[in-house]
This record gives sequence, structure tokens and C-alpha cells, in this order.
Amino acid sequence: MVGKGRGTVLAVRSIDPVLSVVGPLGLAASSGTALVVDLGDGLHMRPGRTLADIDLEGPRLDELSPGRPGVAVIEAGAIDEARAVELIGILATRWPALVIRVNGSPWDGPTVPLVPLYPGWLSSTSQAAAVWQPVGASSKPSGPGPVLPELRRSLVRRLLGGQLPLRSRWIRSWSSVWEMPWA
Repeated sequence: MVGKGRGTVLAVRSIDPVLSVVGPLGLAASSGTALVVDLGDGLHMRPGRTLADIDLEGPRLDELSPGRPGVAVIEAGAIDEARAVELIGILATRWPALVIRVNGSPWDGPTVPLVPLYPGWLSSTSQAAAVWQPVGASSKPSGPGPVLPELRRSLVRRLLGGQLPLRSRWIRSWSSVWEMPWA
């Protein structure tokens, strides 16, 4: 499932707690219209219905497909992993793109590692392909993949507050990630 189009599903995983939240939002925003499914560690990114609610009560029309451009977020809730994967597959047929936040939960689909580029001895030694995020006076990436521009605090605040900026170099830089082969 590579390239932007119906059925495109990419997961994002990061060891950094802030990047684990803003990374999936940035990837989703770069596609124009996407659904972010939080299979992560219970951050409660958005109040409201969950995948578990959809499983129990059935989907509403606005959950099956996008009603307008932008990013929607839904949490997994208390749902069996296999059933969550099944529902994600159904939603993927109706949404232009799905981004899965997978910190703290297993995911067998294509996953984009988002690696912070810490300085000095904290720097990553991974040789695997990843998306690299400079942090402060950071080091060079140790593997292949795009290096994102600086992530400004104002953008982090907006993303965590549920606002997508009209223009953002950081979000635009995520668009190349959709075209890469992730395993």
C-alpha cells in the first residue's frame, strides 16, 4: 500500500513521546485528507467515539468517509487487536489515506520509524531507513530516509491543540514519505 490513494495505510512509530503524537498528524496533514487511528498508549488525543464504539454500534456516515478535507482522529478504545485491524481495513477503502499511531501497540502493516536526531552519544546508530527529525544541535542520520526541517514549538502547540496550519514546511516535507517503500 504505497502512494497516496484509497487504501493507503501507513503507521508511524517513534521512541520520542512528542514525535509519536505529532508525527502521525504531520503525515496525515501532508496527504490533504486523512484519518489518524490512535492505536497508541491511551493519550486520549480526541474525545468522542472510538473504533470500539464503531464495532459495537456500527459506523456513522461521517466516520465511513471524509465529509471535508482535513485530518480526523479516532482512538482505538477497548477493542481486540484483530478486530481493530479489520475495521482499519474497512475504513481504508473509504478514506484517501489512513495513518496509524502505533506506540505501545503491535502493528504488522507498513510502519514509518520517526527517529529523533539527538546530539552526541544520544544519537541513533540505526542503519535502517527512517524519517529523521533534528532535535536541537543534532547529529547526522545514521541511515537512509528524509530529514525533516526543524519542528517549531508553535507548530507542536497548534497540532496538539487540533489546529492544522495553512502553510508549514514541516508538514509539506512529510509528503515524500507516502511514496517510499516501508516494510
